[in-house]
Amino acid sequence: MTDSHNSGQHKDREAAAAEVRRMWQPTPSWTQPDPNGQPPAPSHAAPPPPPPSSRATHDPEPEEDHDVSEEAQPDALSEDFPDDSWSQPAPAQQAAADPWIQEAPEPERAESHGTAQQLSPAAQHFFPQGIPGQHAPQPDRQVSYRADELLQALPLPREAPAEKGVRGVLRLRPGTAERLERIARATAATAFRRPVTITIANPKGGSGKTPTTLLLAGALGQARGGGVVAWDNNELRGNMHLRTHDTNSRSTVTDLLQAMQMLTQPDARLGDVGAYLRHQVSGQYDVLTSATTTYAQIEARDFDQIHRLLSRFYKVLVIDTGNNEGSSNWREAMKASDVLVIPLKWKSLSCAAAVQMLEELDHQGPDAQRLIRRAVIAVSNGPGDVNKEVEKQLRPYFESRAAAVVDIPTDPHIAAEGPLDHQALLPATRRAALELAAKVAEQVTIALNVPR
Repeated sequence: MTDSHNSGQHKDREAAAAEVRRMWQPTPSWTQPDPNGQPPAPSHAAPPPPPPSSRATHDPEPEEDHDVSEEAQPDALSEDFPDDSWSQPAPAQQAAADPWIQEAPEPERAESHGTAQQLSPAAQHFFPQGIPGQHAPQPDRQVSYRADELLQALPLPREAPAEKGVRGVLRLRPGTAERLERIARATAATAFRRPVTITIANPKGGSGKTPTTLLLAGALGQARGGGVVAWDNNELRGNMHLRTHDTNSRSTVTDLLQAMQMLTQPDARLGDVGAYLRHQVSGQYDVLTSATTTYAQIEARDFDQIHRLLSRFYKVLVIDTGNNEGSSNWREAMKASDVLVIPLKWKSLSCAAAVQMLEELDHQGPDAQRLIRRAVIAVSNGPGDVNKEVEKQLRPYFESRAAAVVDIPTDPHIAAEGPLDHQALLPATRRAALELAAKVAEQVTIALNVPR
């Protein structure tokens, strides 16, 4: 009994292997000759004998009683594909007559199904993992051809190595401070969808309006690569001409107004306007100085003409203001502002003037109130200007009313009150100016999302 049982399993294993080998052979066409030179078997050939009932005691599936060898494969193939297709029974009838007879899968269907589905139950018993050497096909993935999704799937560019300190020498990744500086520079270089206006205002003289204007314009100009103009919008005589380099012209806003008819022509160029400005090489920005005499006072109509002209040729306008909140050009600057920057020192008079200006703007309507919420406080202290008690009492107030408070350290180059050269500033001062530019750019982005 044991020998017959082992012999039956051996025959079953050989039958399953023969089926696998048959599935790997190409499907013969109807006119393909027999490999042994024999004609195809007639359609009335007798089907294989059914398996004996005694085999059912060993396997749940019926199996053949005779040995299937490689020499018998041509006859089996000829039985599967006879010449007379009209006399061949239907596949369902063949399966009912003989469970070993299966419909040969089409190539497309065989590729779309798993390997286990191509084997009979008896073959799966001996090859549970499928046909040896054949991998199961992977499921089809949904591939998107939208441009934005394809671009998002691309790998991110590798971070540039450090440029400063030991990390820069060893070409390592940048540290936290250098990475934050890169983020601030990228934020300051934000591409705005229209020209924007940034106004620096504090009615108290000596609060640092002009140095803050030049620091901000230089930081934005270096980050953006140009396209920035600093404008001394003082109704009388300002002092920006004393804090900037006289590079190519001694022209002032008075000369620009006299040439306004020529500069507003359709064929006017940036070079034509630049002839009345001072270019600051170290900060990559231009400067429009105020009148140096008291015989030409700037009013609201003059401000509107100059603002339209500069907005035509520059992307960012940084406007310095005077000390008179009642002057018409001061009020026009506030109306045209996207972001307000309030310079101050931790001194009583400087902070008091800023608080009074905020309270006055708070009564000017919703636009002025939004301008206060987007304001950025720039604290720039000279030597001995810090009053710790004033800072302790008023810093929470400004932090609650404005969007951000940026501290600019004391710099001897600024305290010298000469022309401001950005290359001569301390590294900490340049970093603070870049942080101020980034905070302002963030508020400009918020302002552009709100309809005016």
